[in-house]
This record gives sequence, C-alpha cells and structure tokens, in this order.
Amino acid sequence: MTADTLVAELKATLDYFKRSTAVLSDAEEDFRPTPDMMTTAQQVAHVANTVDWFLEGAFRPQGFNMDFEAIEKPVHAVASLGAARAWVDRSFAAAIAKIQGLSEAELLAPLPPGIMEGAPRYAVVYALMDHTAHHRGALTVYTRLNGKTPAMPYMDM
Repeated sequence: MTADTLVAELKATLDYFKRSTAVLSDAEEDFRPTPDMMTTAQQVAHVANTVDWFLEGAFRPQGFNMDFEAIEKPVHAVASLGAARAWVDRSFAAAIAKIQGLSEAELLAPLPPGIMEGAPRYAVVYALMDHTAHHRGALTVYTRLNGKTPAMPYMDM
C-alpha cells in the first residue's frame, strides 16, 4: 500500500462528503430528526472528530482512546455548520499530511492492541472512509427531511 494511493482515497472521501452535503446551509445547522440525535452541525463535527480519533489511535503506542463520552464532548459543543465544516477540512488536511509523511514500512506496521488490533496501520484510512460514508448517508437523510435534494457525491452535475 502506498501513501500516494491512501492520500488519493482521503481526498476523494473528502470531496464526496463535501459535494453530498453542500446543499446544507446555516438554516439546517441545528436540525435534528429527533431530540436525542445529533444536529446537522454535530454530525459534520463528528466526522471530523472521528478522522482525528482514527489517526491518533493508529499512531500512539497505547492505541485508541475508548473514552467515547470524553471524545464526543467537543462534538456536542458545535453549533455552527461553518465551524464543523472547517474542522472537517483541518482533520482531512492533517490526515493527508500524516499519511504523506509515512514510509511503506510505517504504513504496514501493525495497529496497537484494541480496535483492529494487528491490522496494518493503513487500514485506518479505509475505516475512516467507511465511517465518513456512513455519516454522509445520514446527512443525506437530514437533507431530504429539510426538503432539499443532495448532490450526487461522485461527480459534479
């Protein structure tokens, strides 16, 4: 697995996410389908936070932080869709920079004990891609519940 391939995958994932959620505006930032669900802004922030979580966990000796209540606290503080989108941009930029700086040996090194234990470190890129796609889908539902049509994620139309 090469860093260039992983970087291309990260860039595509970010593009798909941005394209499919672009129709959401500040008017929908505090929308939530039910009182116990995350708002639109929080869903976007959660994507960013999870990118950070995957990269941190893959490269720290003790592995992944499993204190999800503490991990999610900053997500629930986000009220602005603009702030959440900026966080997504920063998180993907940091992930891309991290991956670009790694050798093949570093990418193939096993993950520490815990989540995905023993898998090559580069597997976190595919896990965060899957997670981002999951929330892209959830945000598509949010978009439709607000009477809007999400864009096709895979190309501009």
